[in-house]
Amino acid sequence: MRHLRTAVLLAAAAASPLVAQPVSKDCTPLETRAANASGQQPAFAAQYRACAATSNVAYDVTVVARRLEKPWSVEPLPDGTFLVTEKPGRLRIVNADGKLNPPIAGLPGVDARGQGGLLDVALSPSFATDRTIFFSFSEPRGDGNGTSIARAVLSPDRRRLDDLRVIFRVQPTYDGTMHFGSRIAFGPDGMLYASFGERSDMPMRHWAQQLDAHLGKVIRIAPDGSAPRDNPFVGRQGALPEIWSLGHRNVQALTFGPDGKLWEIEHGTRGGDEVNLIQKGKNYGWPLIAYGIEYSGQPIPNQGTAAAGLEQPVYFWDPNIAPSGAQVYTGNLFPAWKGNLFVGGLAGMRLTRLVLANDRVVGEEALLTDRNQRIRDVKQGPDGALYVVTDADNGELWRIAPKP
Repeated sequence: MRHLRTAVLLAAAAASPLVAQPVSKDCTPLETRAANASGQQPAFAAQYRACAATSNVAYDVTVVARRLEKPWSVEPLPDGTFLVTEKPGRLRIVNADGKLNPPIAGLPGVDARGQGGLLDVALSPSFATDRTIFFSFSEPRGDGNGTSIARAVLSPDRRRLDDLRVIFRVQPTYDGTMHFGSRIAFGPDGMLYASFGERSDMPMRHWAQQLDAHLGKVIRIAPDGSAPRDNPFVGRQGALPEIWSLGHRNVQALTFGPDGKLWEIEHGTRGGDEVNLIQKGKNYGWPLIAYGIEYSGQPIPNQGTAAAGLEQPVYFWDPNIAPSGAQVYTGNLFPAWKGNLFVGGLAGMRLTRLVLANDRVVGEEALLTDRNQRIRDVKQGPDGALYVVTDADNGELWRIAPKP
């Protein structure tokens, strides 16, 4: 029955025509290169190639720290220091003056092959009193590996993790090295939201559409790892109760806006990087619908760009920027940037600023392009500055603040 439902959806995706809407003629889009996919049209004008935006904000970029090995996530701490994950499996505190403290002891082992390793880190909403942190990592397992989430208490001297517990394990396990995800973010409801890839390989893609797997999903769990009773698929036979949304490819960006809306950004194939506004129980289409083409240059098999019952992205890129890390800016240092969505770019080697209005993208600006660095993560600090880490063997932590 599961495969029959998939076949029906595939047929609908192939048969459902997309009504083309023109890109705005009133401006020059930021992206002017040829798309990878020919003949695909956006579902609405604001979905693709937004007008080039210029913020006219003068800012400085300060290199806070160097010699980080493949940093994957930065989490500013209340005292002005930073938690930084390094892909090989190290978690460090970086001082405001750039000093790299020794790796924090007590982390579990990671499978750092390919895209795996120590991934995202987030503070407990009550970190100031409980010193609890949460992190995601690719966990070695007897028959393969999978993304897992752990929680632990940072010791008073901040040199080790105590009371470490793995509170969630993605199922099924798979022996692969691709598309682990993973970002984690606490919502205004106090629940932990997390994203996971579908493991990339063609035989694994179907899991993104199946409710008996966590692959290709955004999940929602309580801080102890349990599934809240108001999750959309609780009580449905054959469905995993942690699932919040489905039909994702490889999500490496999650961020909540000040209005409580959850923005998700995921990697496409060649073309088709997506910005999605995540809603409870919705299906975001992969691999039934998608923009872009296969890495081989061939069309994505049995797939169109729209189908009934499947959500359209708010925005997509073709060519790709390879998005990783995101932040809706809410600080006071940059009034002109309030409410903007910032997205790191790996292949794009830039920090993308998206201007939002009524849940649509109305402008796009490419920042930091002169530095030719892969941007892995972006976070807002307590001081209102933006902090990014670069994806490199000798990675760096940068601070973006207004010019004095």
